[in-house]
Amino acid sequence: MARGYFGSKPAAPPLPVPRQGPVIDATTIISLLGVLALLGGAYATSVKLLPKATTLKTRILFVWHLFDALIHLVFEGSFLYNCFFVSYSLPTSFSVTSRHHPHIRLLTPPDVYWLGREDQLYGANYGTGPFSRLWQEYAKADHRWGGVDLTVVTLEVLTVCIGAPLALWICELLRREERKGALKRWFWMIVLATAELYGGWMTFGPEWLTGSPNLDTSNWMYLWLYLAFFNGLWVVFPLWILWEAYRAMGSAMSQAEMVDLVNYLKKDS
Repeated sequence: MARGYFGSKPAAPPLPVPRQGPVIDATTIISLLGVLALLGGAYATSVKLLPKATTLKTRILFVWHLFDALIHLVFEGSFLYNCFFVSYSLPTSFSVTSRHHPHIRLLTPPDVYWLGREDQLYGANYGTGPFSRLWQEYAKADHRWGGVDLTVVTLEVLTVCIGAPLALWICELLRREERKGALKRWFWMIVLATAELYGGWMTFGPEWLTGSPNLDTSNWMYLWLYLAFFNGLWVVFPLWILWEAYRAMGSAMSQAEMVDLVNYLKKDS
């Protein structure tokens, strides 16, 4: 007892055990309701800010980009918070070079340590807060989101810090409904849609090319809801936006060519 008082290191807390599935519990339901709440909030904002005469296409574009920004800021922003500020201190007896611990999944290459800390593990798996629980839920399907995968975190930094503000800027351009600014809106939508598609490929491409070691498709909810549906939204909508942008810019060019032709004929007459 005296030895403990005079400085023996206290025992390390037990290692948090990542949540297992496919149990549909309160965290599952709250997480899904959170997504629906952000979508509902985006639609309610469109009703408040957009003119009543707004076309259905413009409203859909506004709702999608605002929903996109909210998902990035609230959910993916919380993922980055977990990666940078939620950690677990390894006991001195644990060798971080052992990559086969039943409750630890190291996602960095050998001899590479997140934030340069050999004695710390970072990520949602080691937290107990609501957003840690949320990402532990999603990590049932894609284990990388429970810890720190260098590619995923790097992409999310760009998504949260650049993609989300750009989506909000597009919402503002849509709200203004300036005819002269139509091509400006489509330009920024093309930039964001291309970035979303590229980010999706860089998220899943490395998995598919290595046999998907971090993906769990053994349960219908993991495969079709978490992986296919939620990630598929960021494929379908960007592709649709690129198609609409192509049509809009092609139409604008045709109109400009017609104006040039009329002006040319007027000069000859």
